[in-house]
Amino acid sequence: MIRSLAAALFLSTAISGPLIAQDAIRSRPTALPVDNAAPTPNDVPYPGGTIRLEVDATDTVQRIFRVKETIPVAAAGPMTLLMPQWLPGNHAPRGAIEKLTGLTFTADGKPLAWKRDPLNVYGFVIDVPQGVKQVVASFQFLSATQPNQGRVVVTPKMLNIQWESVSLYPAGYYTRQIPVQATVTYPDGWQAATALRGKKSGSTVAYETIDYEALQDSPVFAGLYFKPVDLGHNVTLNIVADDADELDAKPDQIAKHKKLVDEAGALFGAYHFDHYDFLLSITDEMGGIGLEHHRSSENQVEPGYFKKWGDGDALLDRNLLPHEFTHSWDGKFRRPDLLWTPDFNVPMQDNLLWVYEGQTQFWGYVLGARSGLFSKQETLDAYAHIAAKLDTARGREWRPMEDTTHDPIISARRPKGWSSWQRSEDYYNEGLMIWLEADAIIRQQSKGAKGLDDFAQAFFGINPGDWGQVVYNRGDVIRTLNGIAPYDWAGFFQKYVDSTTKETPKGGFALGGYRLVYGDTPGAITKAAEGSGKFTDQSFGIGMIVKNDGEISNVVWDSAAFKAGLAIGSKIVAINGDEYSGEVFKAAIRSGKPLQIILKQDKYYRTLSLAYSGGLRYPRLEKMGEGEGSLDRLLKPKT
Repeated sequence: MIRSLAAALFLSTAISGPLIAQDAIRSRPTALPVDNAAPTPNDVPYPGGTIRLEVDATDTVQRIFRVKETIPVAAAGPMTLLMPQWLPGNHAPRGAIEKLTGLTFTADGKPLAWKRDPLNVYGFVIDVPQGVKQVVASFQFLSATQPNQGRVVVTPKMLNIQWESVSLYPAGYYTRQIPVQATVTYPDGWQAATALRGKKSGSTVAYETIDYEALQDSPVFAGLYFKPVDLGHNVTLNIVADDADELDAKPDQIAKHKKLVDEAGALFGAYHFDHYDFLLSITDEMGGIGLEHHRSSENQVEPGYFKKWGDGDALLDRNLLPHEFTHSWDGKFRRPDLLWTPDFNVPMQDNLLWVYEGQTQFWGYVLGARSGLFSKQETLDAYAHIAAKLDTARGREWRPMEDTTHDPIISARRPKGWSSWQRSEDYYNEGLMIWLEADAIIRQQSKGAKGLDDFAQAFFGINPGDWGQVVYNRGDVIRTLNGIAPYDWAGFFQKYVDSTTKETPKGGFALGGYRLVYGDTPGAITKAAEGSGKFTDQSFGIGMIVKNDGEISNVVWDSAAFKAGLAIGSKIVAINGDEYSGEVFKAAIRSGKPLQIILKQDKYYRTLSLAYSGGLRYPRLEKMGEGEGSLDRLLKPKT
């Protein structure tokens, strides 16, 4: 039987071959018309009226948000309801649609069938019956119970409500035209903070009616251990923590946060909010976040933010609040024209993120220094570390910085094997370096009379009190810069933003009175990063970062480590006959002799020789000349 079948297969193949060659058959379907169920958003008031949103956030064990949403309707017929997909601040389609479950719709107590829009899986289509005045949607949002499911937003001691996860909105309207009144029930004894204002009754808070755009821009932090701190100018630092003693801050620590608010006001010349709420979670249980909003920001720092003020984690975390606060002006008020969208399902085009994020990164460090959250030396150490990291990034030789603004969509911050060659969201730190050079150029062109502060006031300081959005394009940026200090700004951005190059933008150092040098001792920021990340960073010399357990976490493209054949994920077992440790690694580098490495990759072992004689290399900024340079003046407080 087997022999006969084999023979038949052979004969079939032998006969059919020539037939296929002579008379090939290839079916050719044609495309069907595309029926897009979701209407285009229009800038007209939603005719149904105010949506009522009720969220039960009391389940801190299974971590389930239970939602009831009453949506008034103005007419019968097809209606599309959307879950937000393209999220501001994420610059990408990050809506957690997979966690929306148990969805039902009812009208006058009777169930309504729904179907998903196949062209937009964030859309749900229902048919509203005649005479129905409102539709009720009920569902659950299954927040992550483990980090491998996504960011953890509920713990036994705190939670984070992001409205895009617990609400739907009617398609066809600008979200600023859809009124919503939200009510949340919290665990007993908890307190909540948000940019929204509301009335509390027991454990339930009924928030003010506000448009859906502003609702989505006003997340909530709530917790058992909670403390609000007045920072002045209608700005509040709302702290939630894993433990009560994490809430205790010394007066000088709070004074630095107050000075941050003062310095930002002096820098921009206007506040674009009626009130502002820092939402700060001190936790290693709830997931990490640093996300900007117009009248608030979501911020997570490690335990010890106040208690261990001088330690590595706390030092690195102190850049977070200045960065997110700056976004109230840069990113939320002034926004790139193709990044702004009328609702949360129109795709973002992610243009000008080197202004939105890059200049925010620049001002974040400046305000950190001016407020005292960072010392001047710590700020200089940060600049040196950033510039040196960028010097290892060979990817700019093939990929212009402008193209990295699409990285939030392309890679969504997934791990990369060769980040120095692939590039990542380089518009943050490379943007910082571009704006540092721009500041130095303005100071040089104006003979010290002006700086990038003047651009900040002219560009971001318009319309005091306005917490809407004013969009811009590159031409607007260039015109404003030329109004401050005439220069070939178009050519400047063409060089650093649009072109491939080997050159890291370090002109801000030279013009500012400093130069980047290397020594065998790490600066404060590099040392803090090594301690916090539990690794040894030798990316500036031999070209790799190795975790304390020997696992290689980064290899710089075309470095000595790369040329020796090392890759991320491999584990160094021994160097020169000694069991791996960070000190053994550094001692071998100091010797100037080739490193004899025993390496484990998956279940395989191999040995290799890594030739390198450059010694330990850590970056720092070295002062040039006498007296105060423009970089020194940039970091001086204004208040």
